[in-house]
Amino acid sequence: MKFIADIEIHSKYARAVSKEMTLENIALGAAKKGVLVVGTGDFTHPFWLKEIKEKLEPAEPGLSHLKKEFSLKPDGVFDPLKTRFLLSGEVSCIYSKNGRVRRVHHLIYAPDLETVDKINTKLSWIGKLRSDGRPILGLDSKELLKIVLESSPDAALIPAHVWTPWFGVFGSKSGFDSLEECFDELTNQVFAIETGLSSDPDMNWRVPFLDGKAIMSSSDPHSLKNIGREACVFDCEPNYYEIFSAFRNNDLKKFISTLEFYPEEGRYHLDGHAQCKVVFSPDESKKHKSICPVCSRPLTIGVMNRVEELASRPSGFKPAEARPFTHLIALEKIIGEAMDLGATTKGVSVIYKEMLNNFGPEIKIITETPESELKLITQPLVTEAIKRVREGKVRFEPPGYDGEYGKIRIFTADERENASKQALLI
Repeated sequence: MKFIADIEIHSKYARAVSKEMTLENIALGAAKKGVLVVGTGDFTHPFWLKEIKEKLEPAEPGLSHLKKEFSLKPDGVFDPLKTRFLLSGEVSCIYSKNGRVRRVHHLIYAPDLETVDKINTKLSWIGKLRSDGRPILGLDSKELLKIVLESSPDAALIPAHVWTPWFGVFGSKSGFDSLEECFDELTNQVFAIETGLSSDPDMNWRVPFLDGKAIMSSSDPHSLKNIGREACVFDCEPNYYEIFSAFRNNDLKKFISTLEFYPEEGRYHLDGHAQCKVVFSPDESKKHKSICPVCSRPLTIGVMNRVEELASRPSGFKPAEARPFTHLIALEKIIGEAMDLGATTKGVSVIYKEMLNNFGPEIKIITETPESELKLITQPLVTEAIKRVREGKVRFEPPGYDGEYGKIRIFTADERENASKQALLI
């Protein structure tokens, strides 16, 4: 069975996350996106775990779904009871190793609530789990991995958004130069890495020490609209054990592809200093010795620069058995760019809802719905915008840097005006 899974999620109990991120809303939101399996997120938080235990019930092995009494009503064809939850959490490890302070985020996964309770008991001895949905613990990454492995042989740890400057395992601010430097003798227990929004698989293929690791993607959403902006596509039975078997074995027949942000849209793709509106490529940063020319403070060194630093393969390198991937842009952003409107405006919302009502989930619309069908319902410029996204004919002015998302451009002003004139003539 082919399905989409997005297993890095946050709850309303995590810092800087929308209060709308409840189990009920996540279930319906995932259905509208076309995501079958979502992470619960934040299972280390006692209040969130209480809700998980109260509101979810077992479904397929290692997965659960909402109890009927807690489910929102179906919205058209989108039924929240069909969404499956996989027990997941994220931990922020801050500690000193090899003479440097390290700040690294890790995703942790469990096949059942008994395993979750074992993990939480040990983590509660180290820090306050209720302080944040993503708890900050003075814990070495290797020690966290030990706790996860000791809780269950089926539990797993995957380093999160590995290239992000501030909290990625390879991040420029406090990361490592290899997985071995972080995990020592337990490195072979780390079978996958999560790309983050500012990198995609072909950037990671350039780094030889990642060969053999499953390169997975998740959306890390802090609000409902961002569910499914990155995800994994599987072709197997939808259950915890099949999903993690596919990861562990890097199985191309079961874990078949990923859905990716354009890395240029990610908040840390290039180097820069947002306060001074300075954005540099790696070569430009080198010319300026990584110092902002406006304020003379250090630049935030982004993902592309860090990949260049650790890579020993050229840009464009592709392994013999490369897992395919597809770049996405959120449908509301595509509509907004086509109509020259903000993605959150009422005009965009009307078109967005009309498209979902006619064609089904958002990811299907962006990736699969034939142009001939799109043209029957929506404006020609929206159809053309979706076509261009599928073909990679987009640009970012500027790309993302220092916490700023890249600004999407699908049309020039002249192209949009000419297309609008043609539509009026028709």
